[in-house]
Amino acid sequence: MIPYRDTIPSRYTPWVTWSLIVLNLAVFAYTEWLPEQDLYFFLNLHGLVPARYTNPEWAARVGFPVGDYTPFVSSIFIHGNALHLVLNLWLLWIFGDNVEDRMGSVRFLAFYLLCGLIAGVVHVYTNSHSNLPTIGASGAIAGVMGAYYFLFPYARVVIWMFFLPWFIEVPAIAFLGVWVIIQLYKVTAGLSSDEPFADVAWFGHLGGFVAGMLLHRAFLLAERKDDTHHRQHST
Repeated sequence: MIPYRDTIPSRYTPWVTWSLIVLNLAVFAYTEWLPEQDLYFFLNLHGLVPARYTNPEWAARVGFPVGDYTPFVSSIFIHGNALHLVLNLWLLWIFGDNVEDRMGSVRFLAFYLLCGLIAGVVHVYTNSHSNLPTIGASGAIAGVMGAYYFLFPYARVVIWMFFLPWFIEVPAIAFLGVWVIIQLYKVTAGLSSDEPFADVAWFGHLGGFVAGMLLHRAFLLAERKDDTHHRQHST
């Protein structure tokens, strides 16, 4: 199933959500123009390589700058391919505007980056020996989804059933619950293999989601607290 949209209109212009989408598109366009060798160095320098921080001797030997922690943020804005980019930005488009409504633009940006940072820390901790660059906004967007899970649990998410002309509405709490179950399944299935999370940072996704669940209240604006008229309850 693929989410198409949610049923809650924005009350305020989601400037940060739109800006994040544009920035991610711009970075992807830039990486697409890089020659293959330059792209390799770009991804390793600005992507999040766990062994760079857990094995400083190796990092120094291969030439990583000492004391550079910017990849914890820069990696959030880099994507490996168009599908990776579109899926992430589509989720941000669906869920980001409503969360930004409740937080305001400045607080939402801080929340987004903090969730992405926490997701990166979780990924490094759970994949400490990996020398592969991890990139993508999934952890930060998972944090947005974690906030949405509590702020708008009875909103409706319109989903498209694969290869069928069917669009159905499901409660947000159900859709996001299924998303969490998928992440947990991937983590559990991966534990039995030698390199369980080399392709996707599943633990990072969960880390971002949990961070969003636990931290979102600290970023809410008091004057935007009442959203009862924006919630849609099942009947």
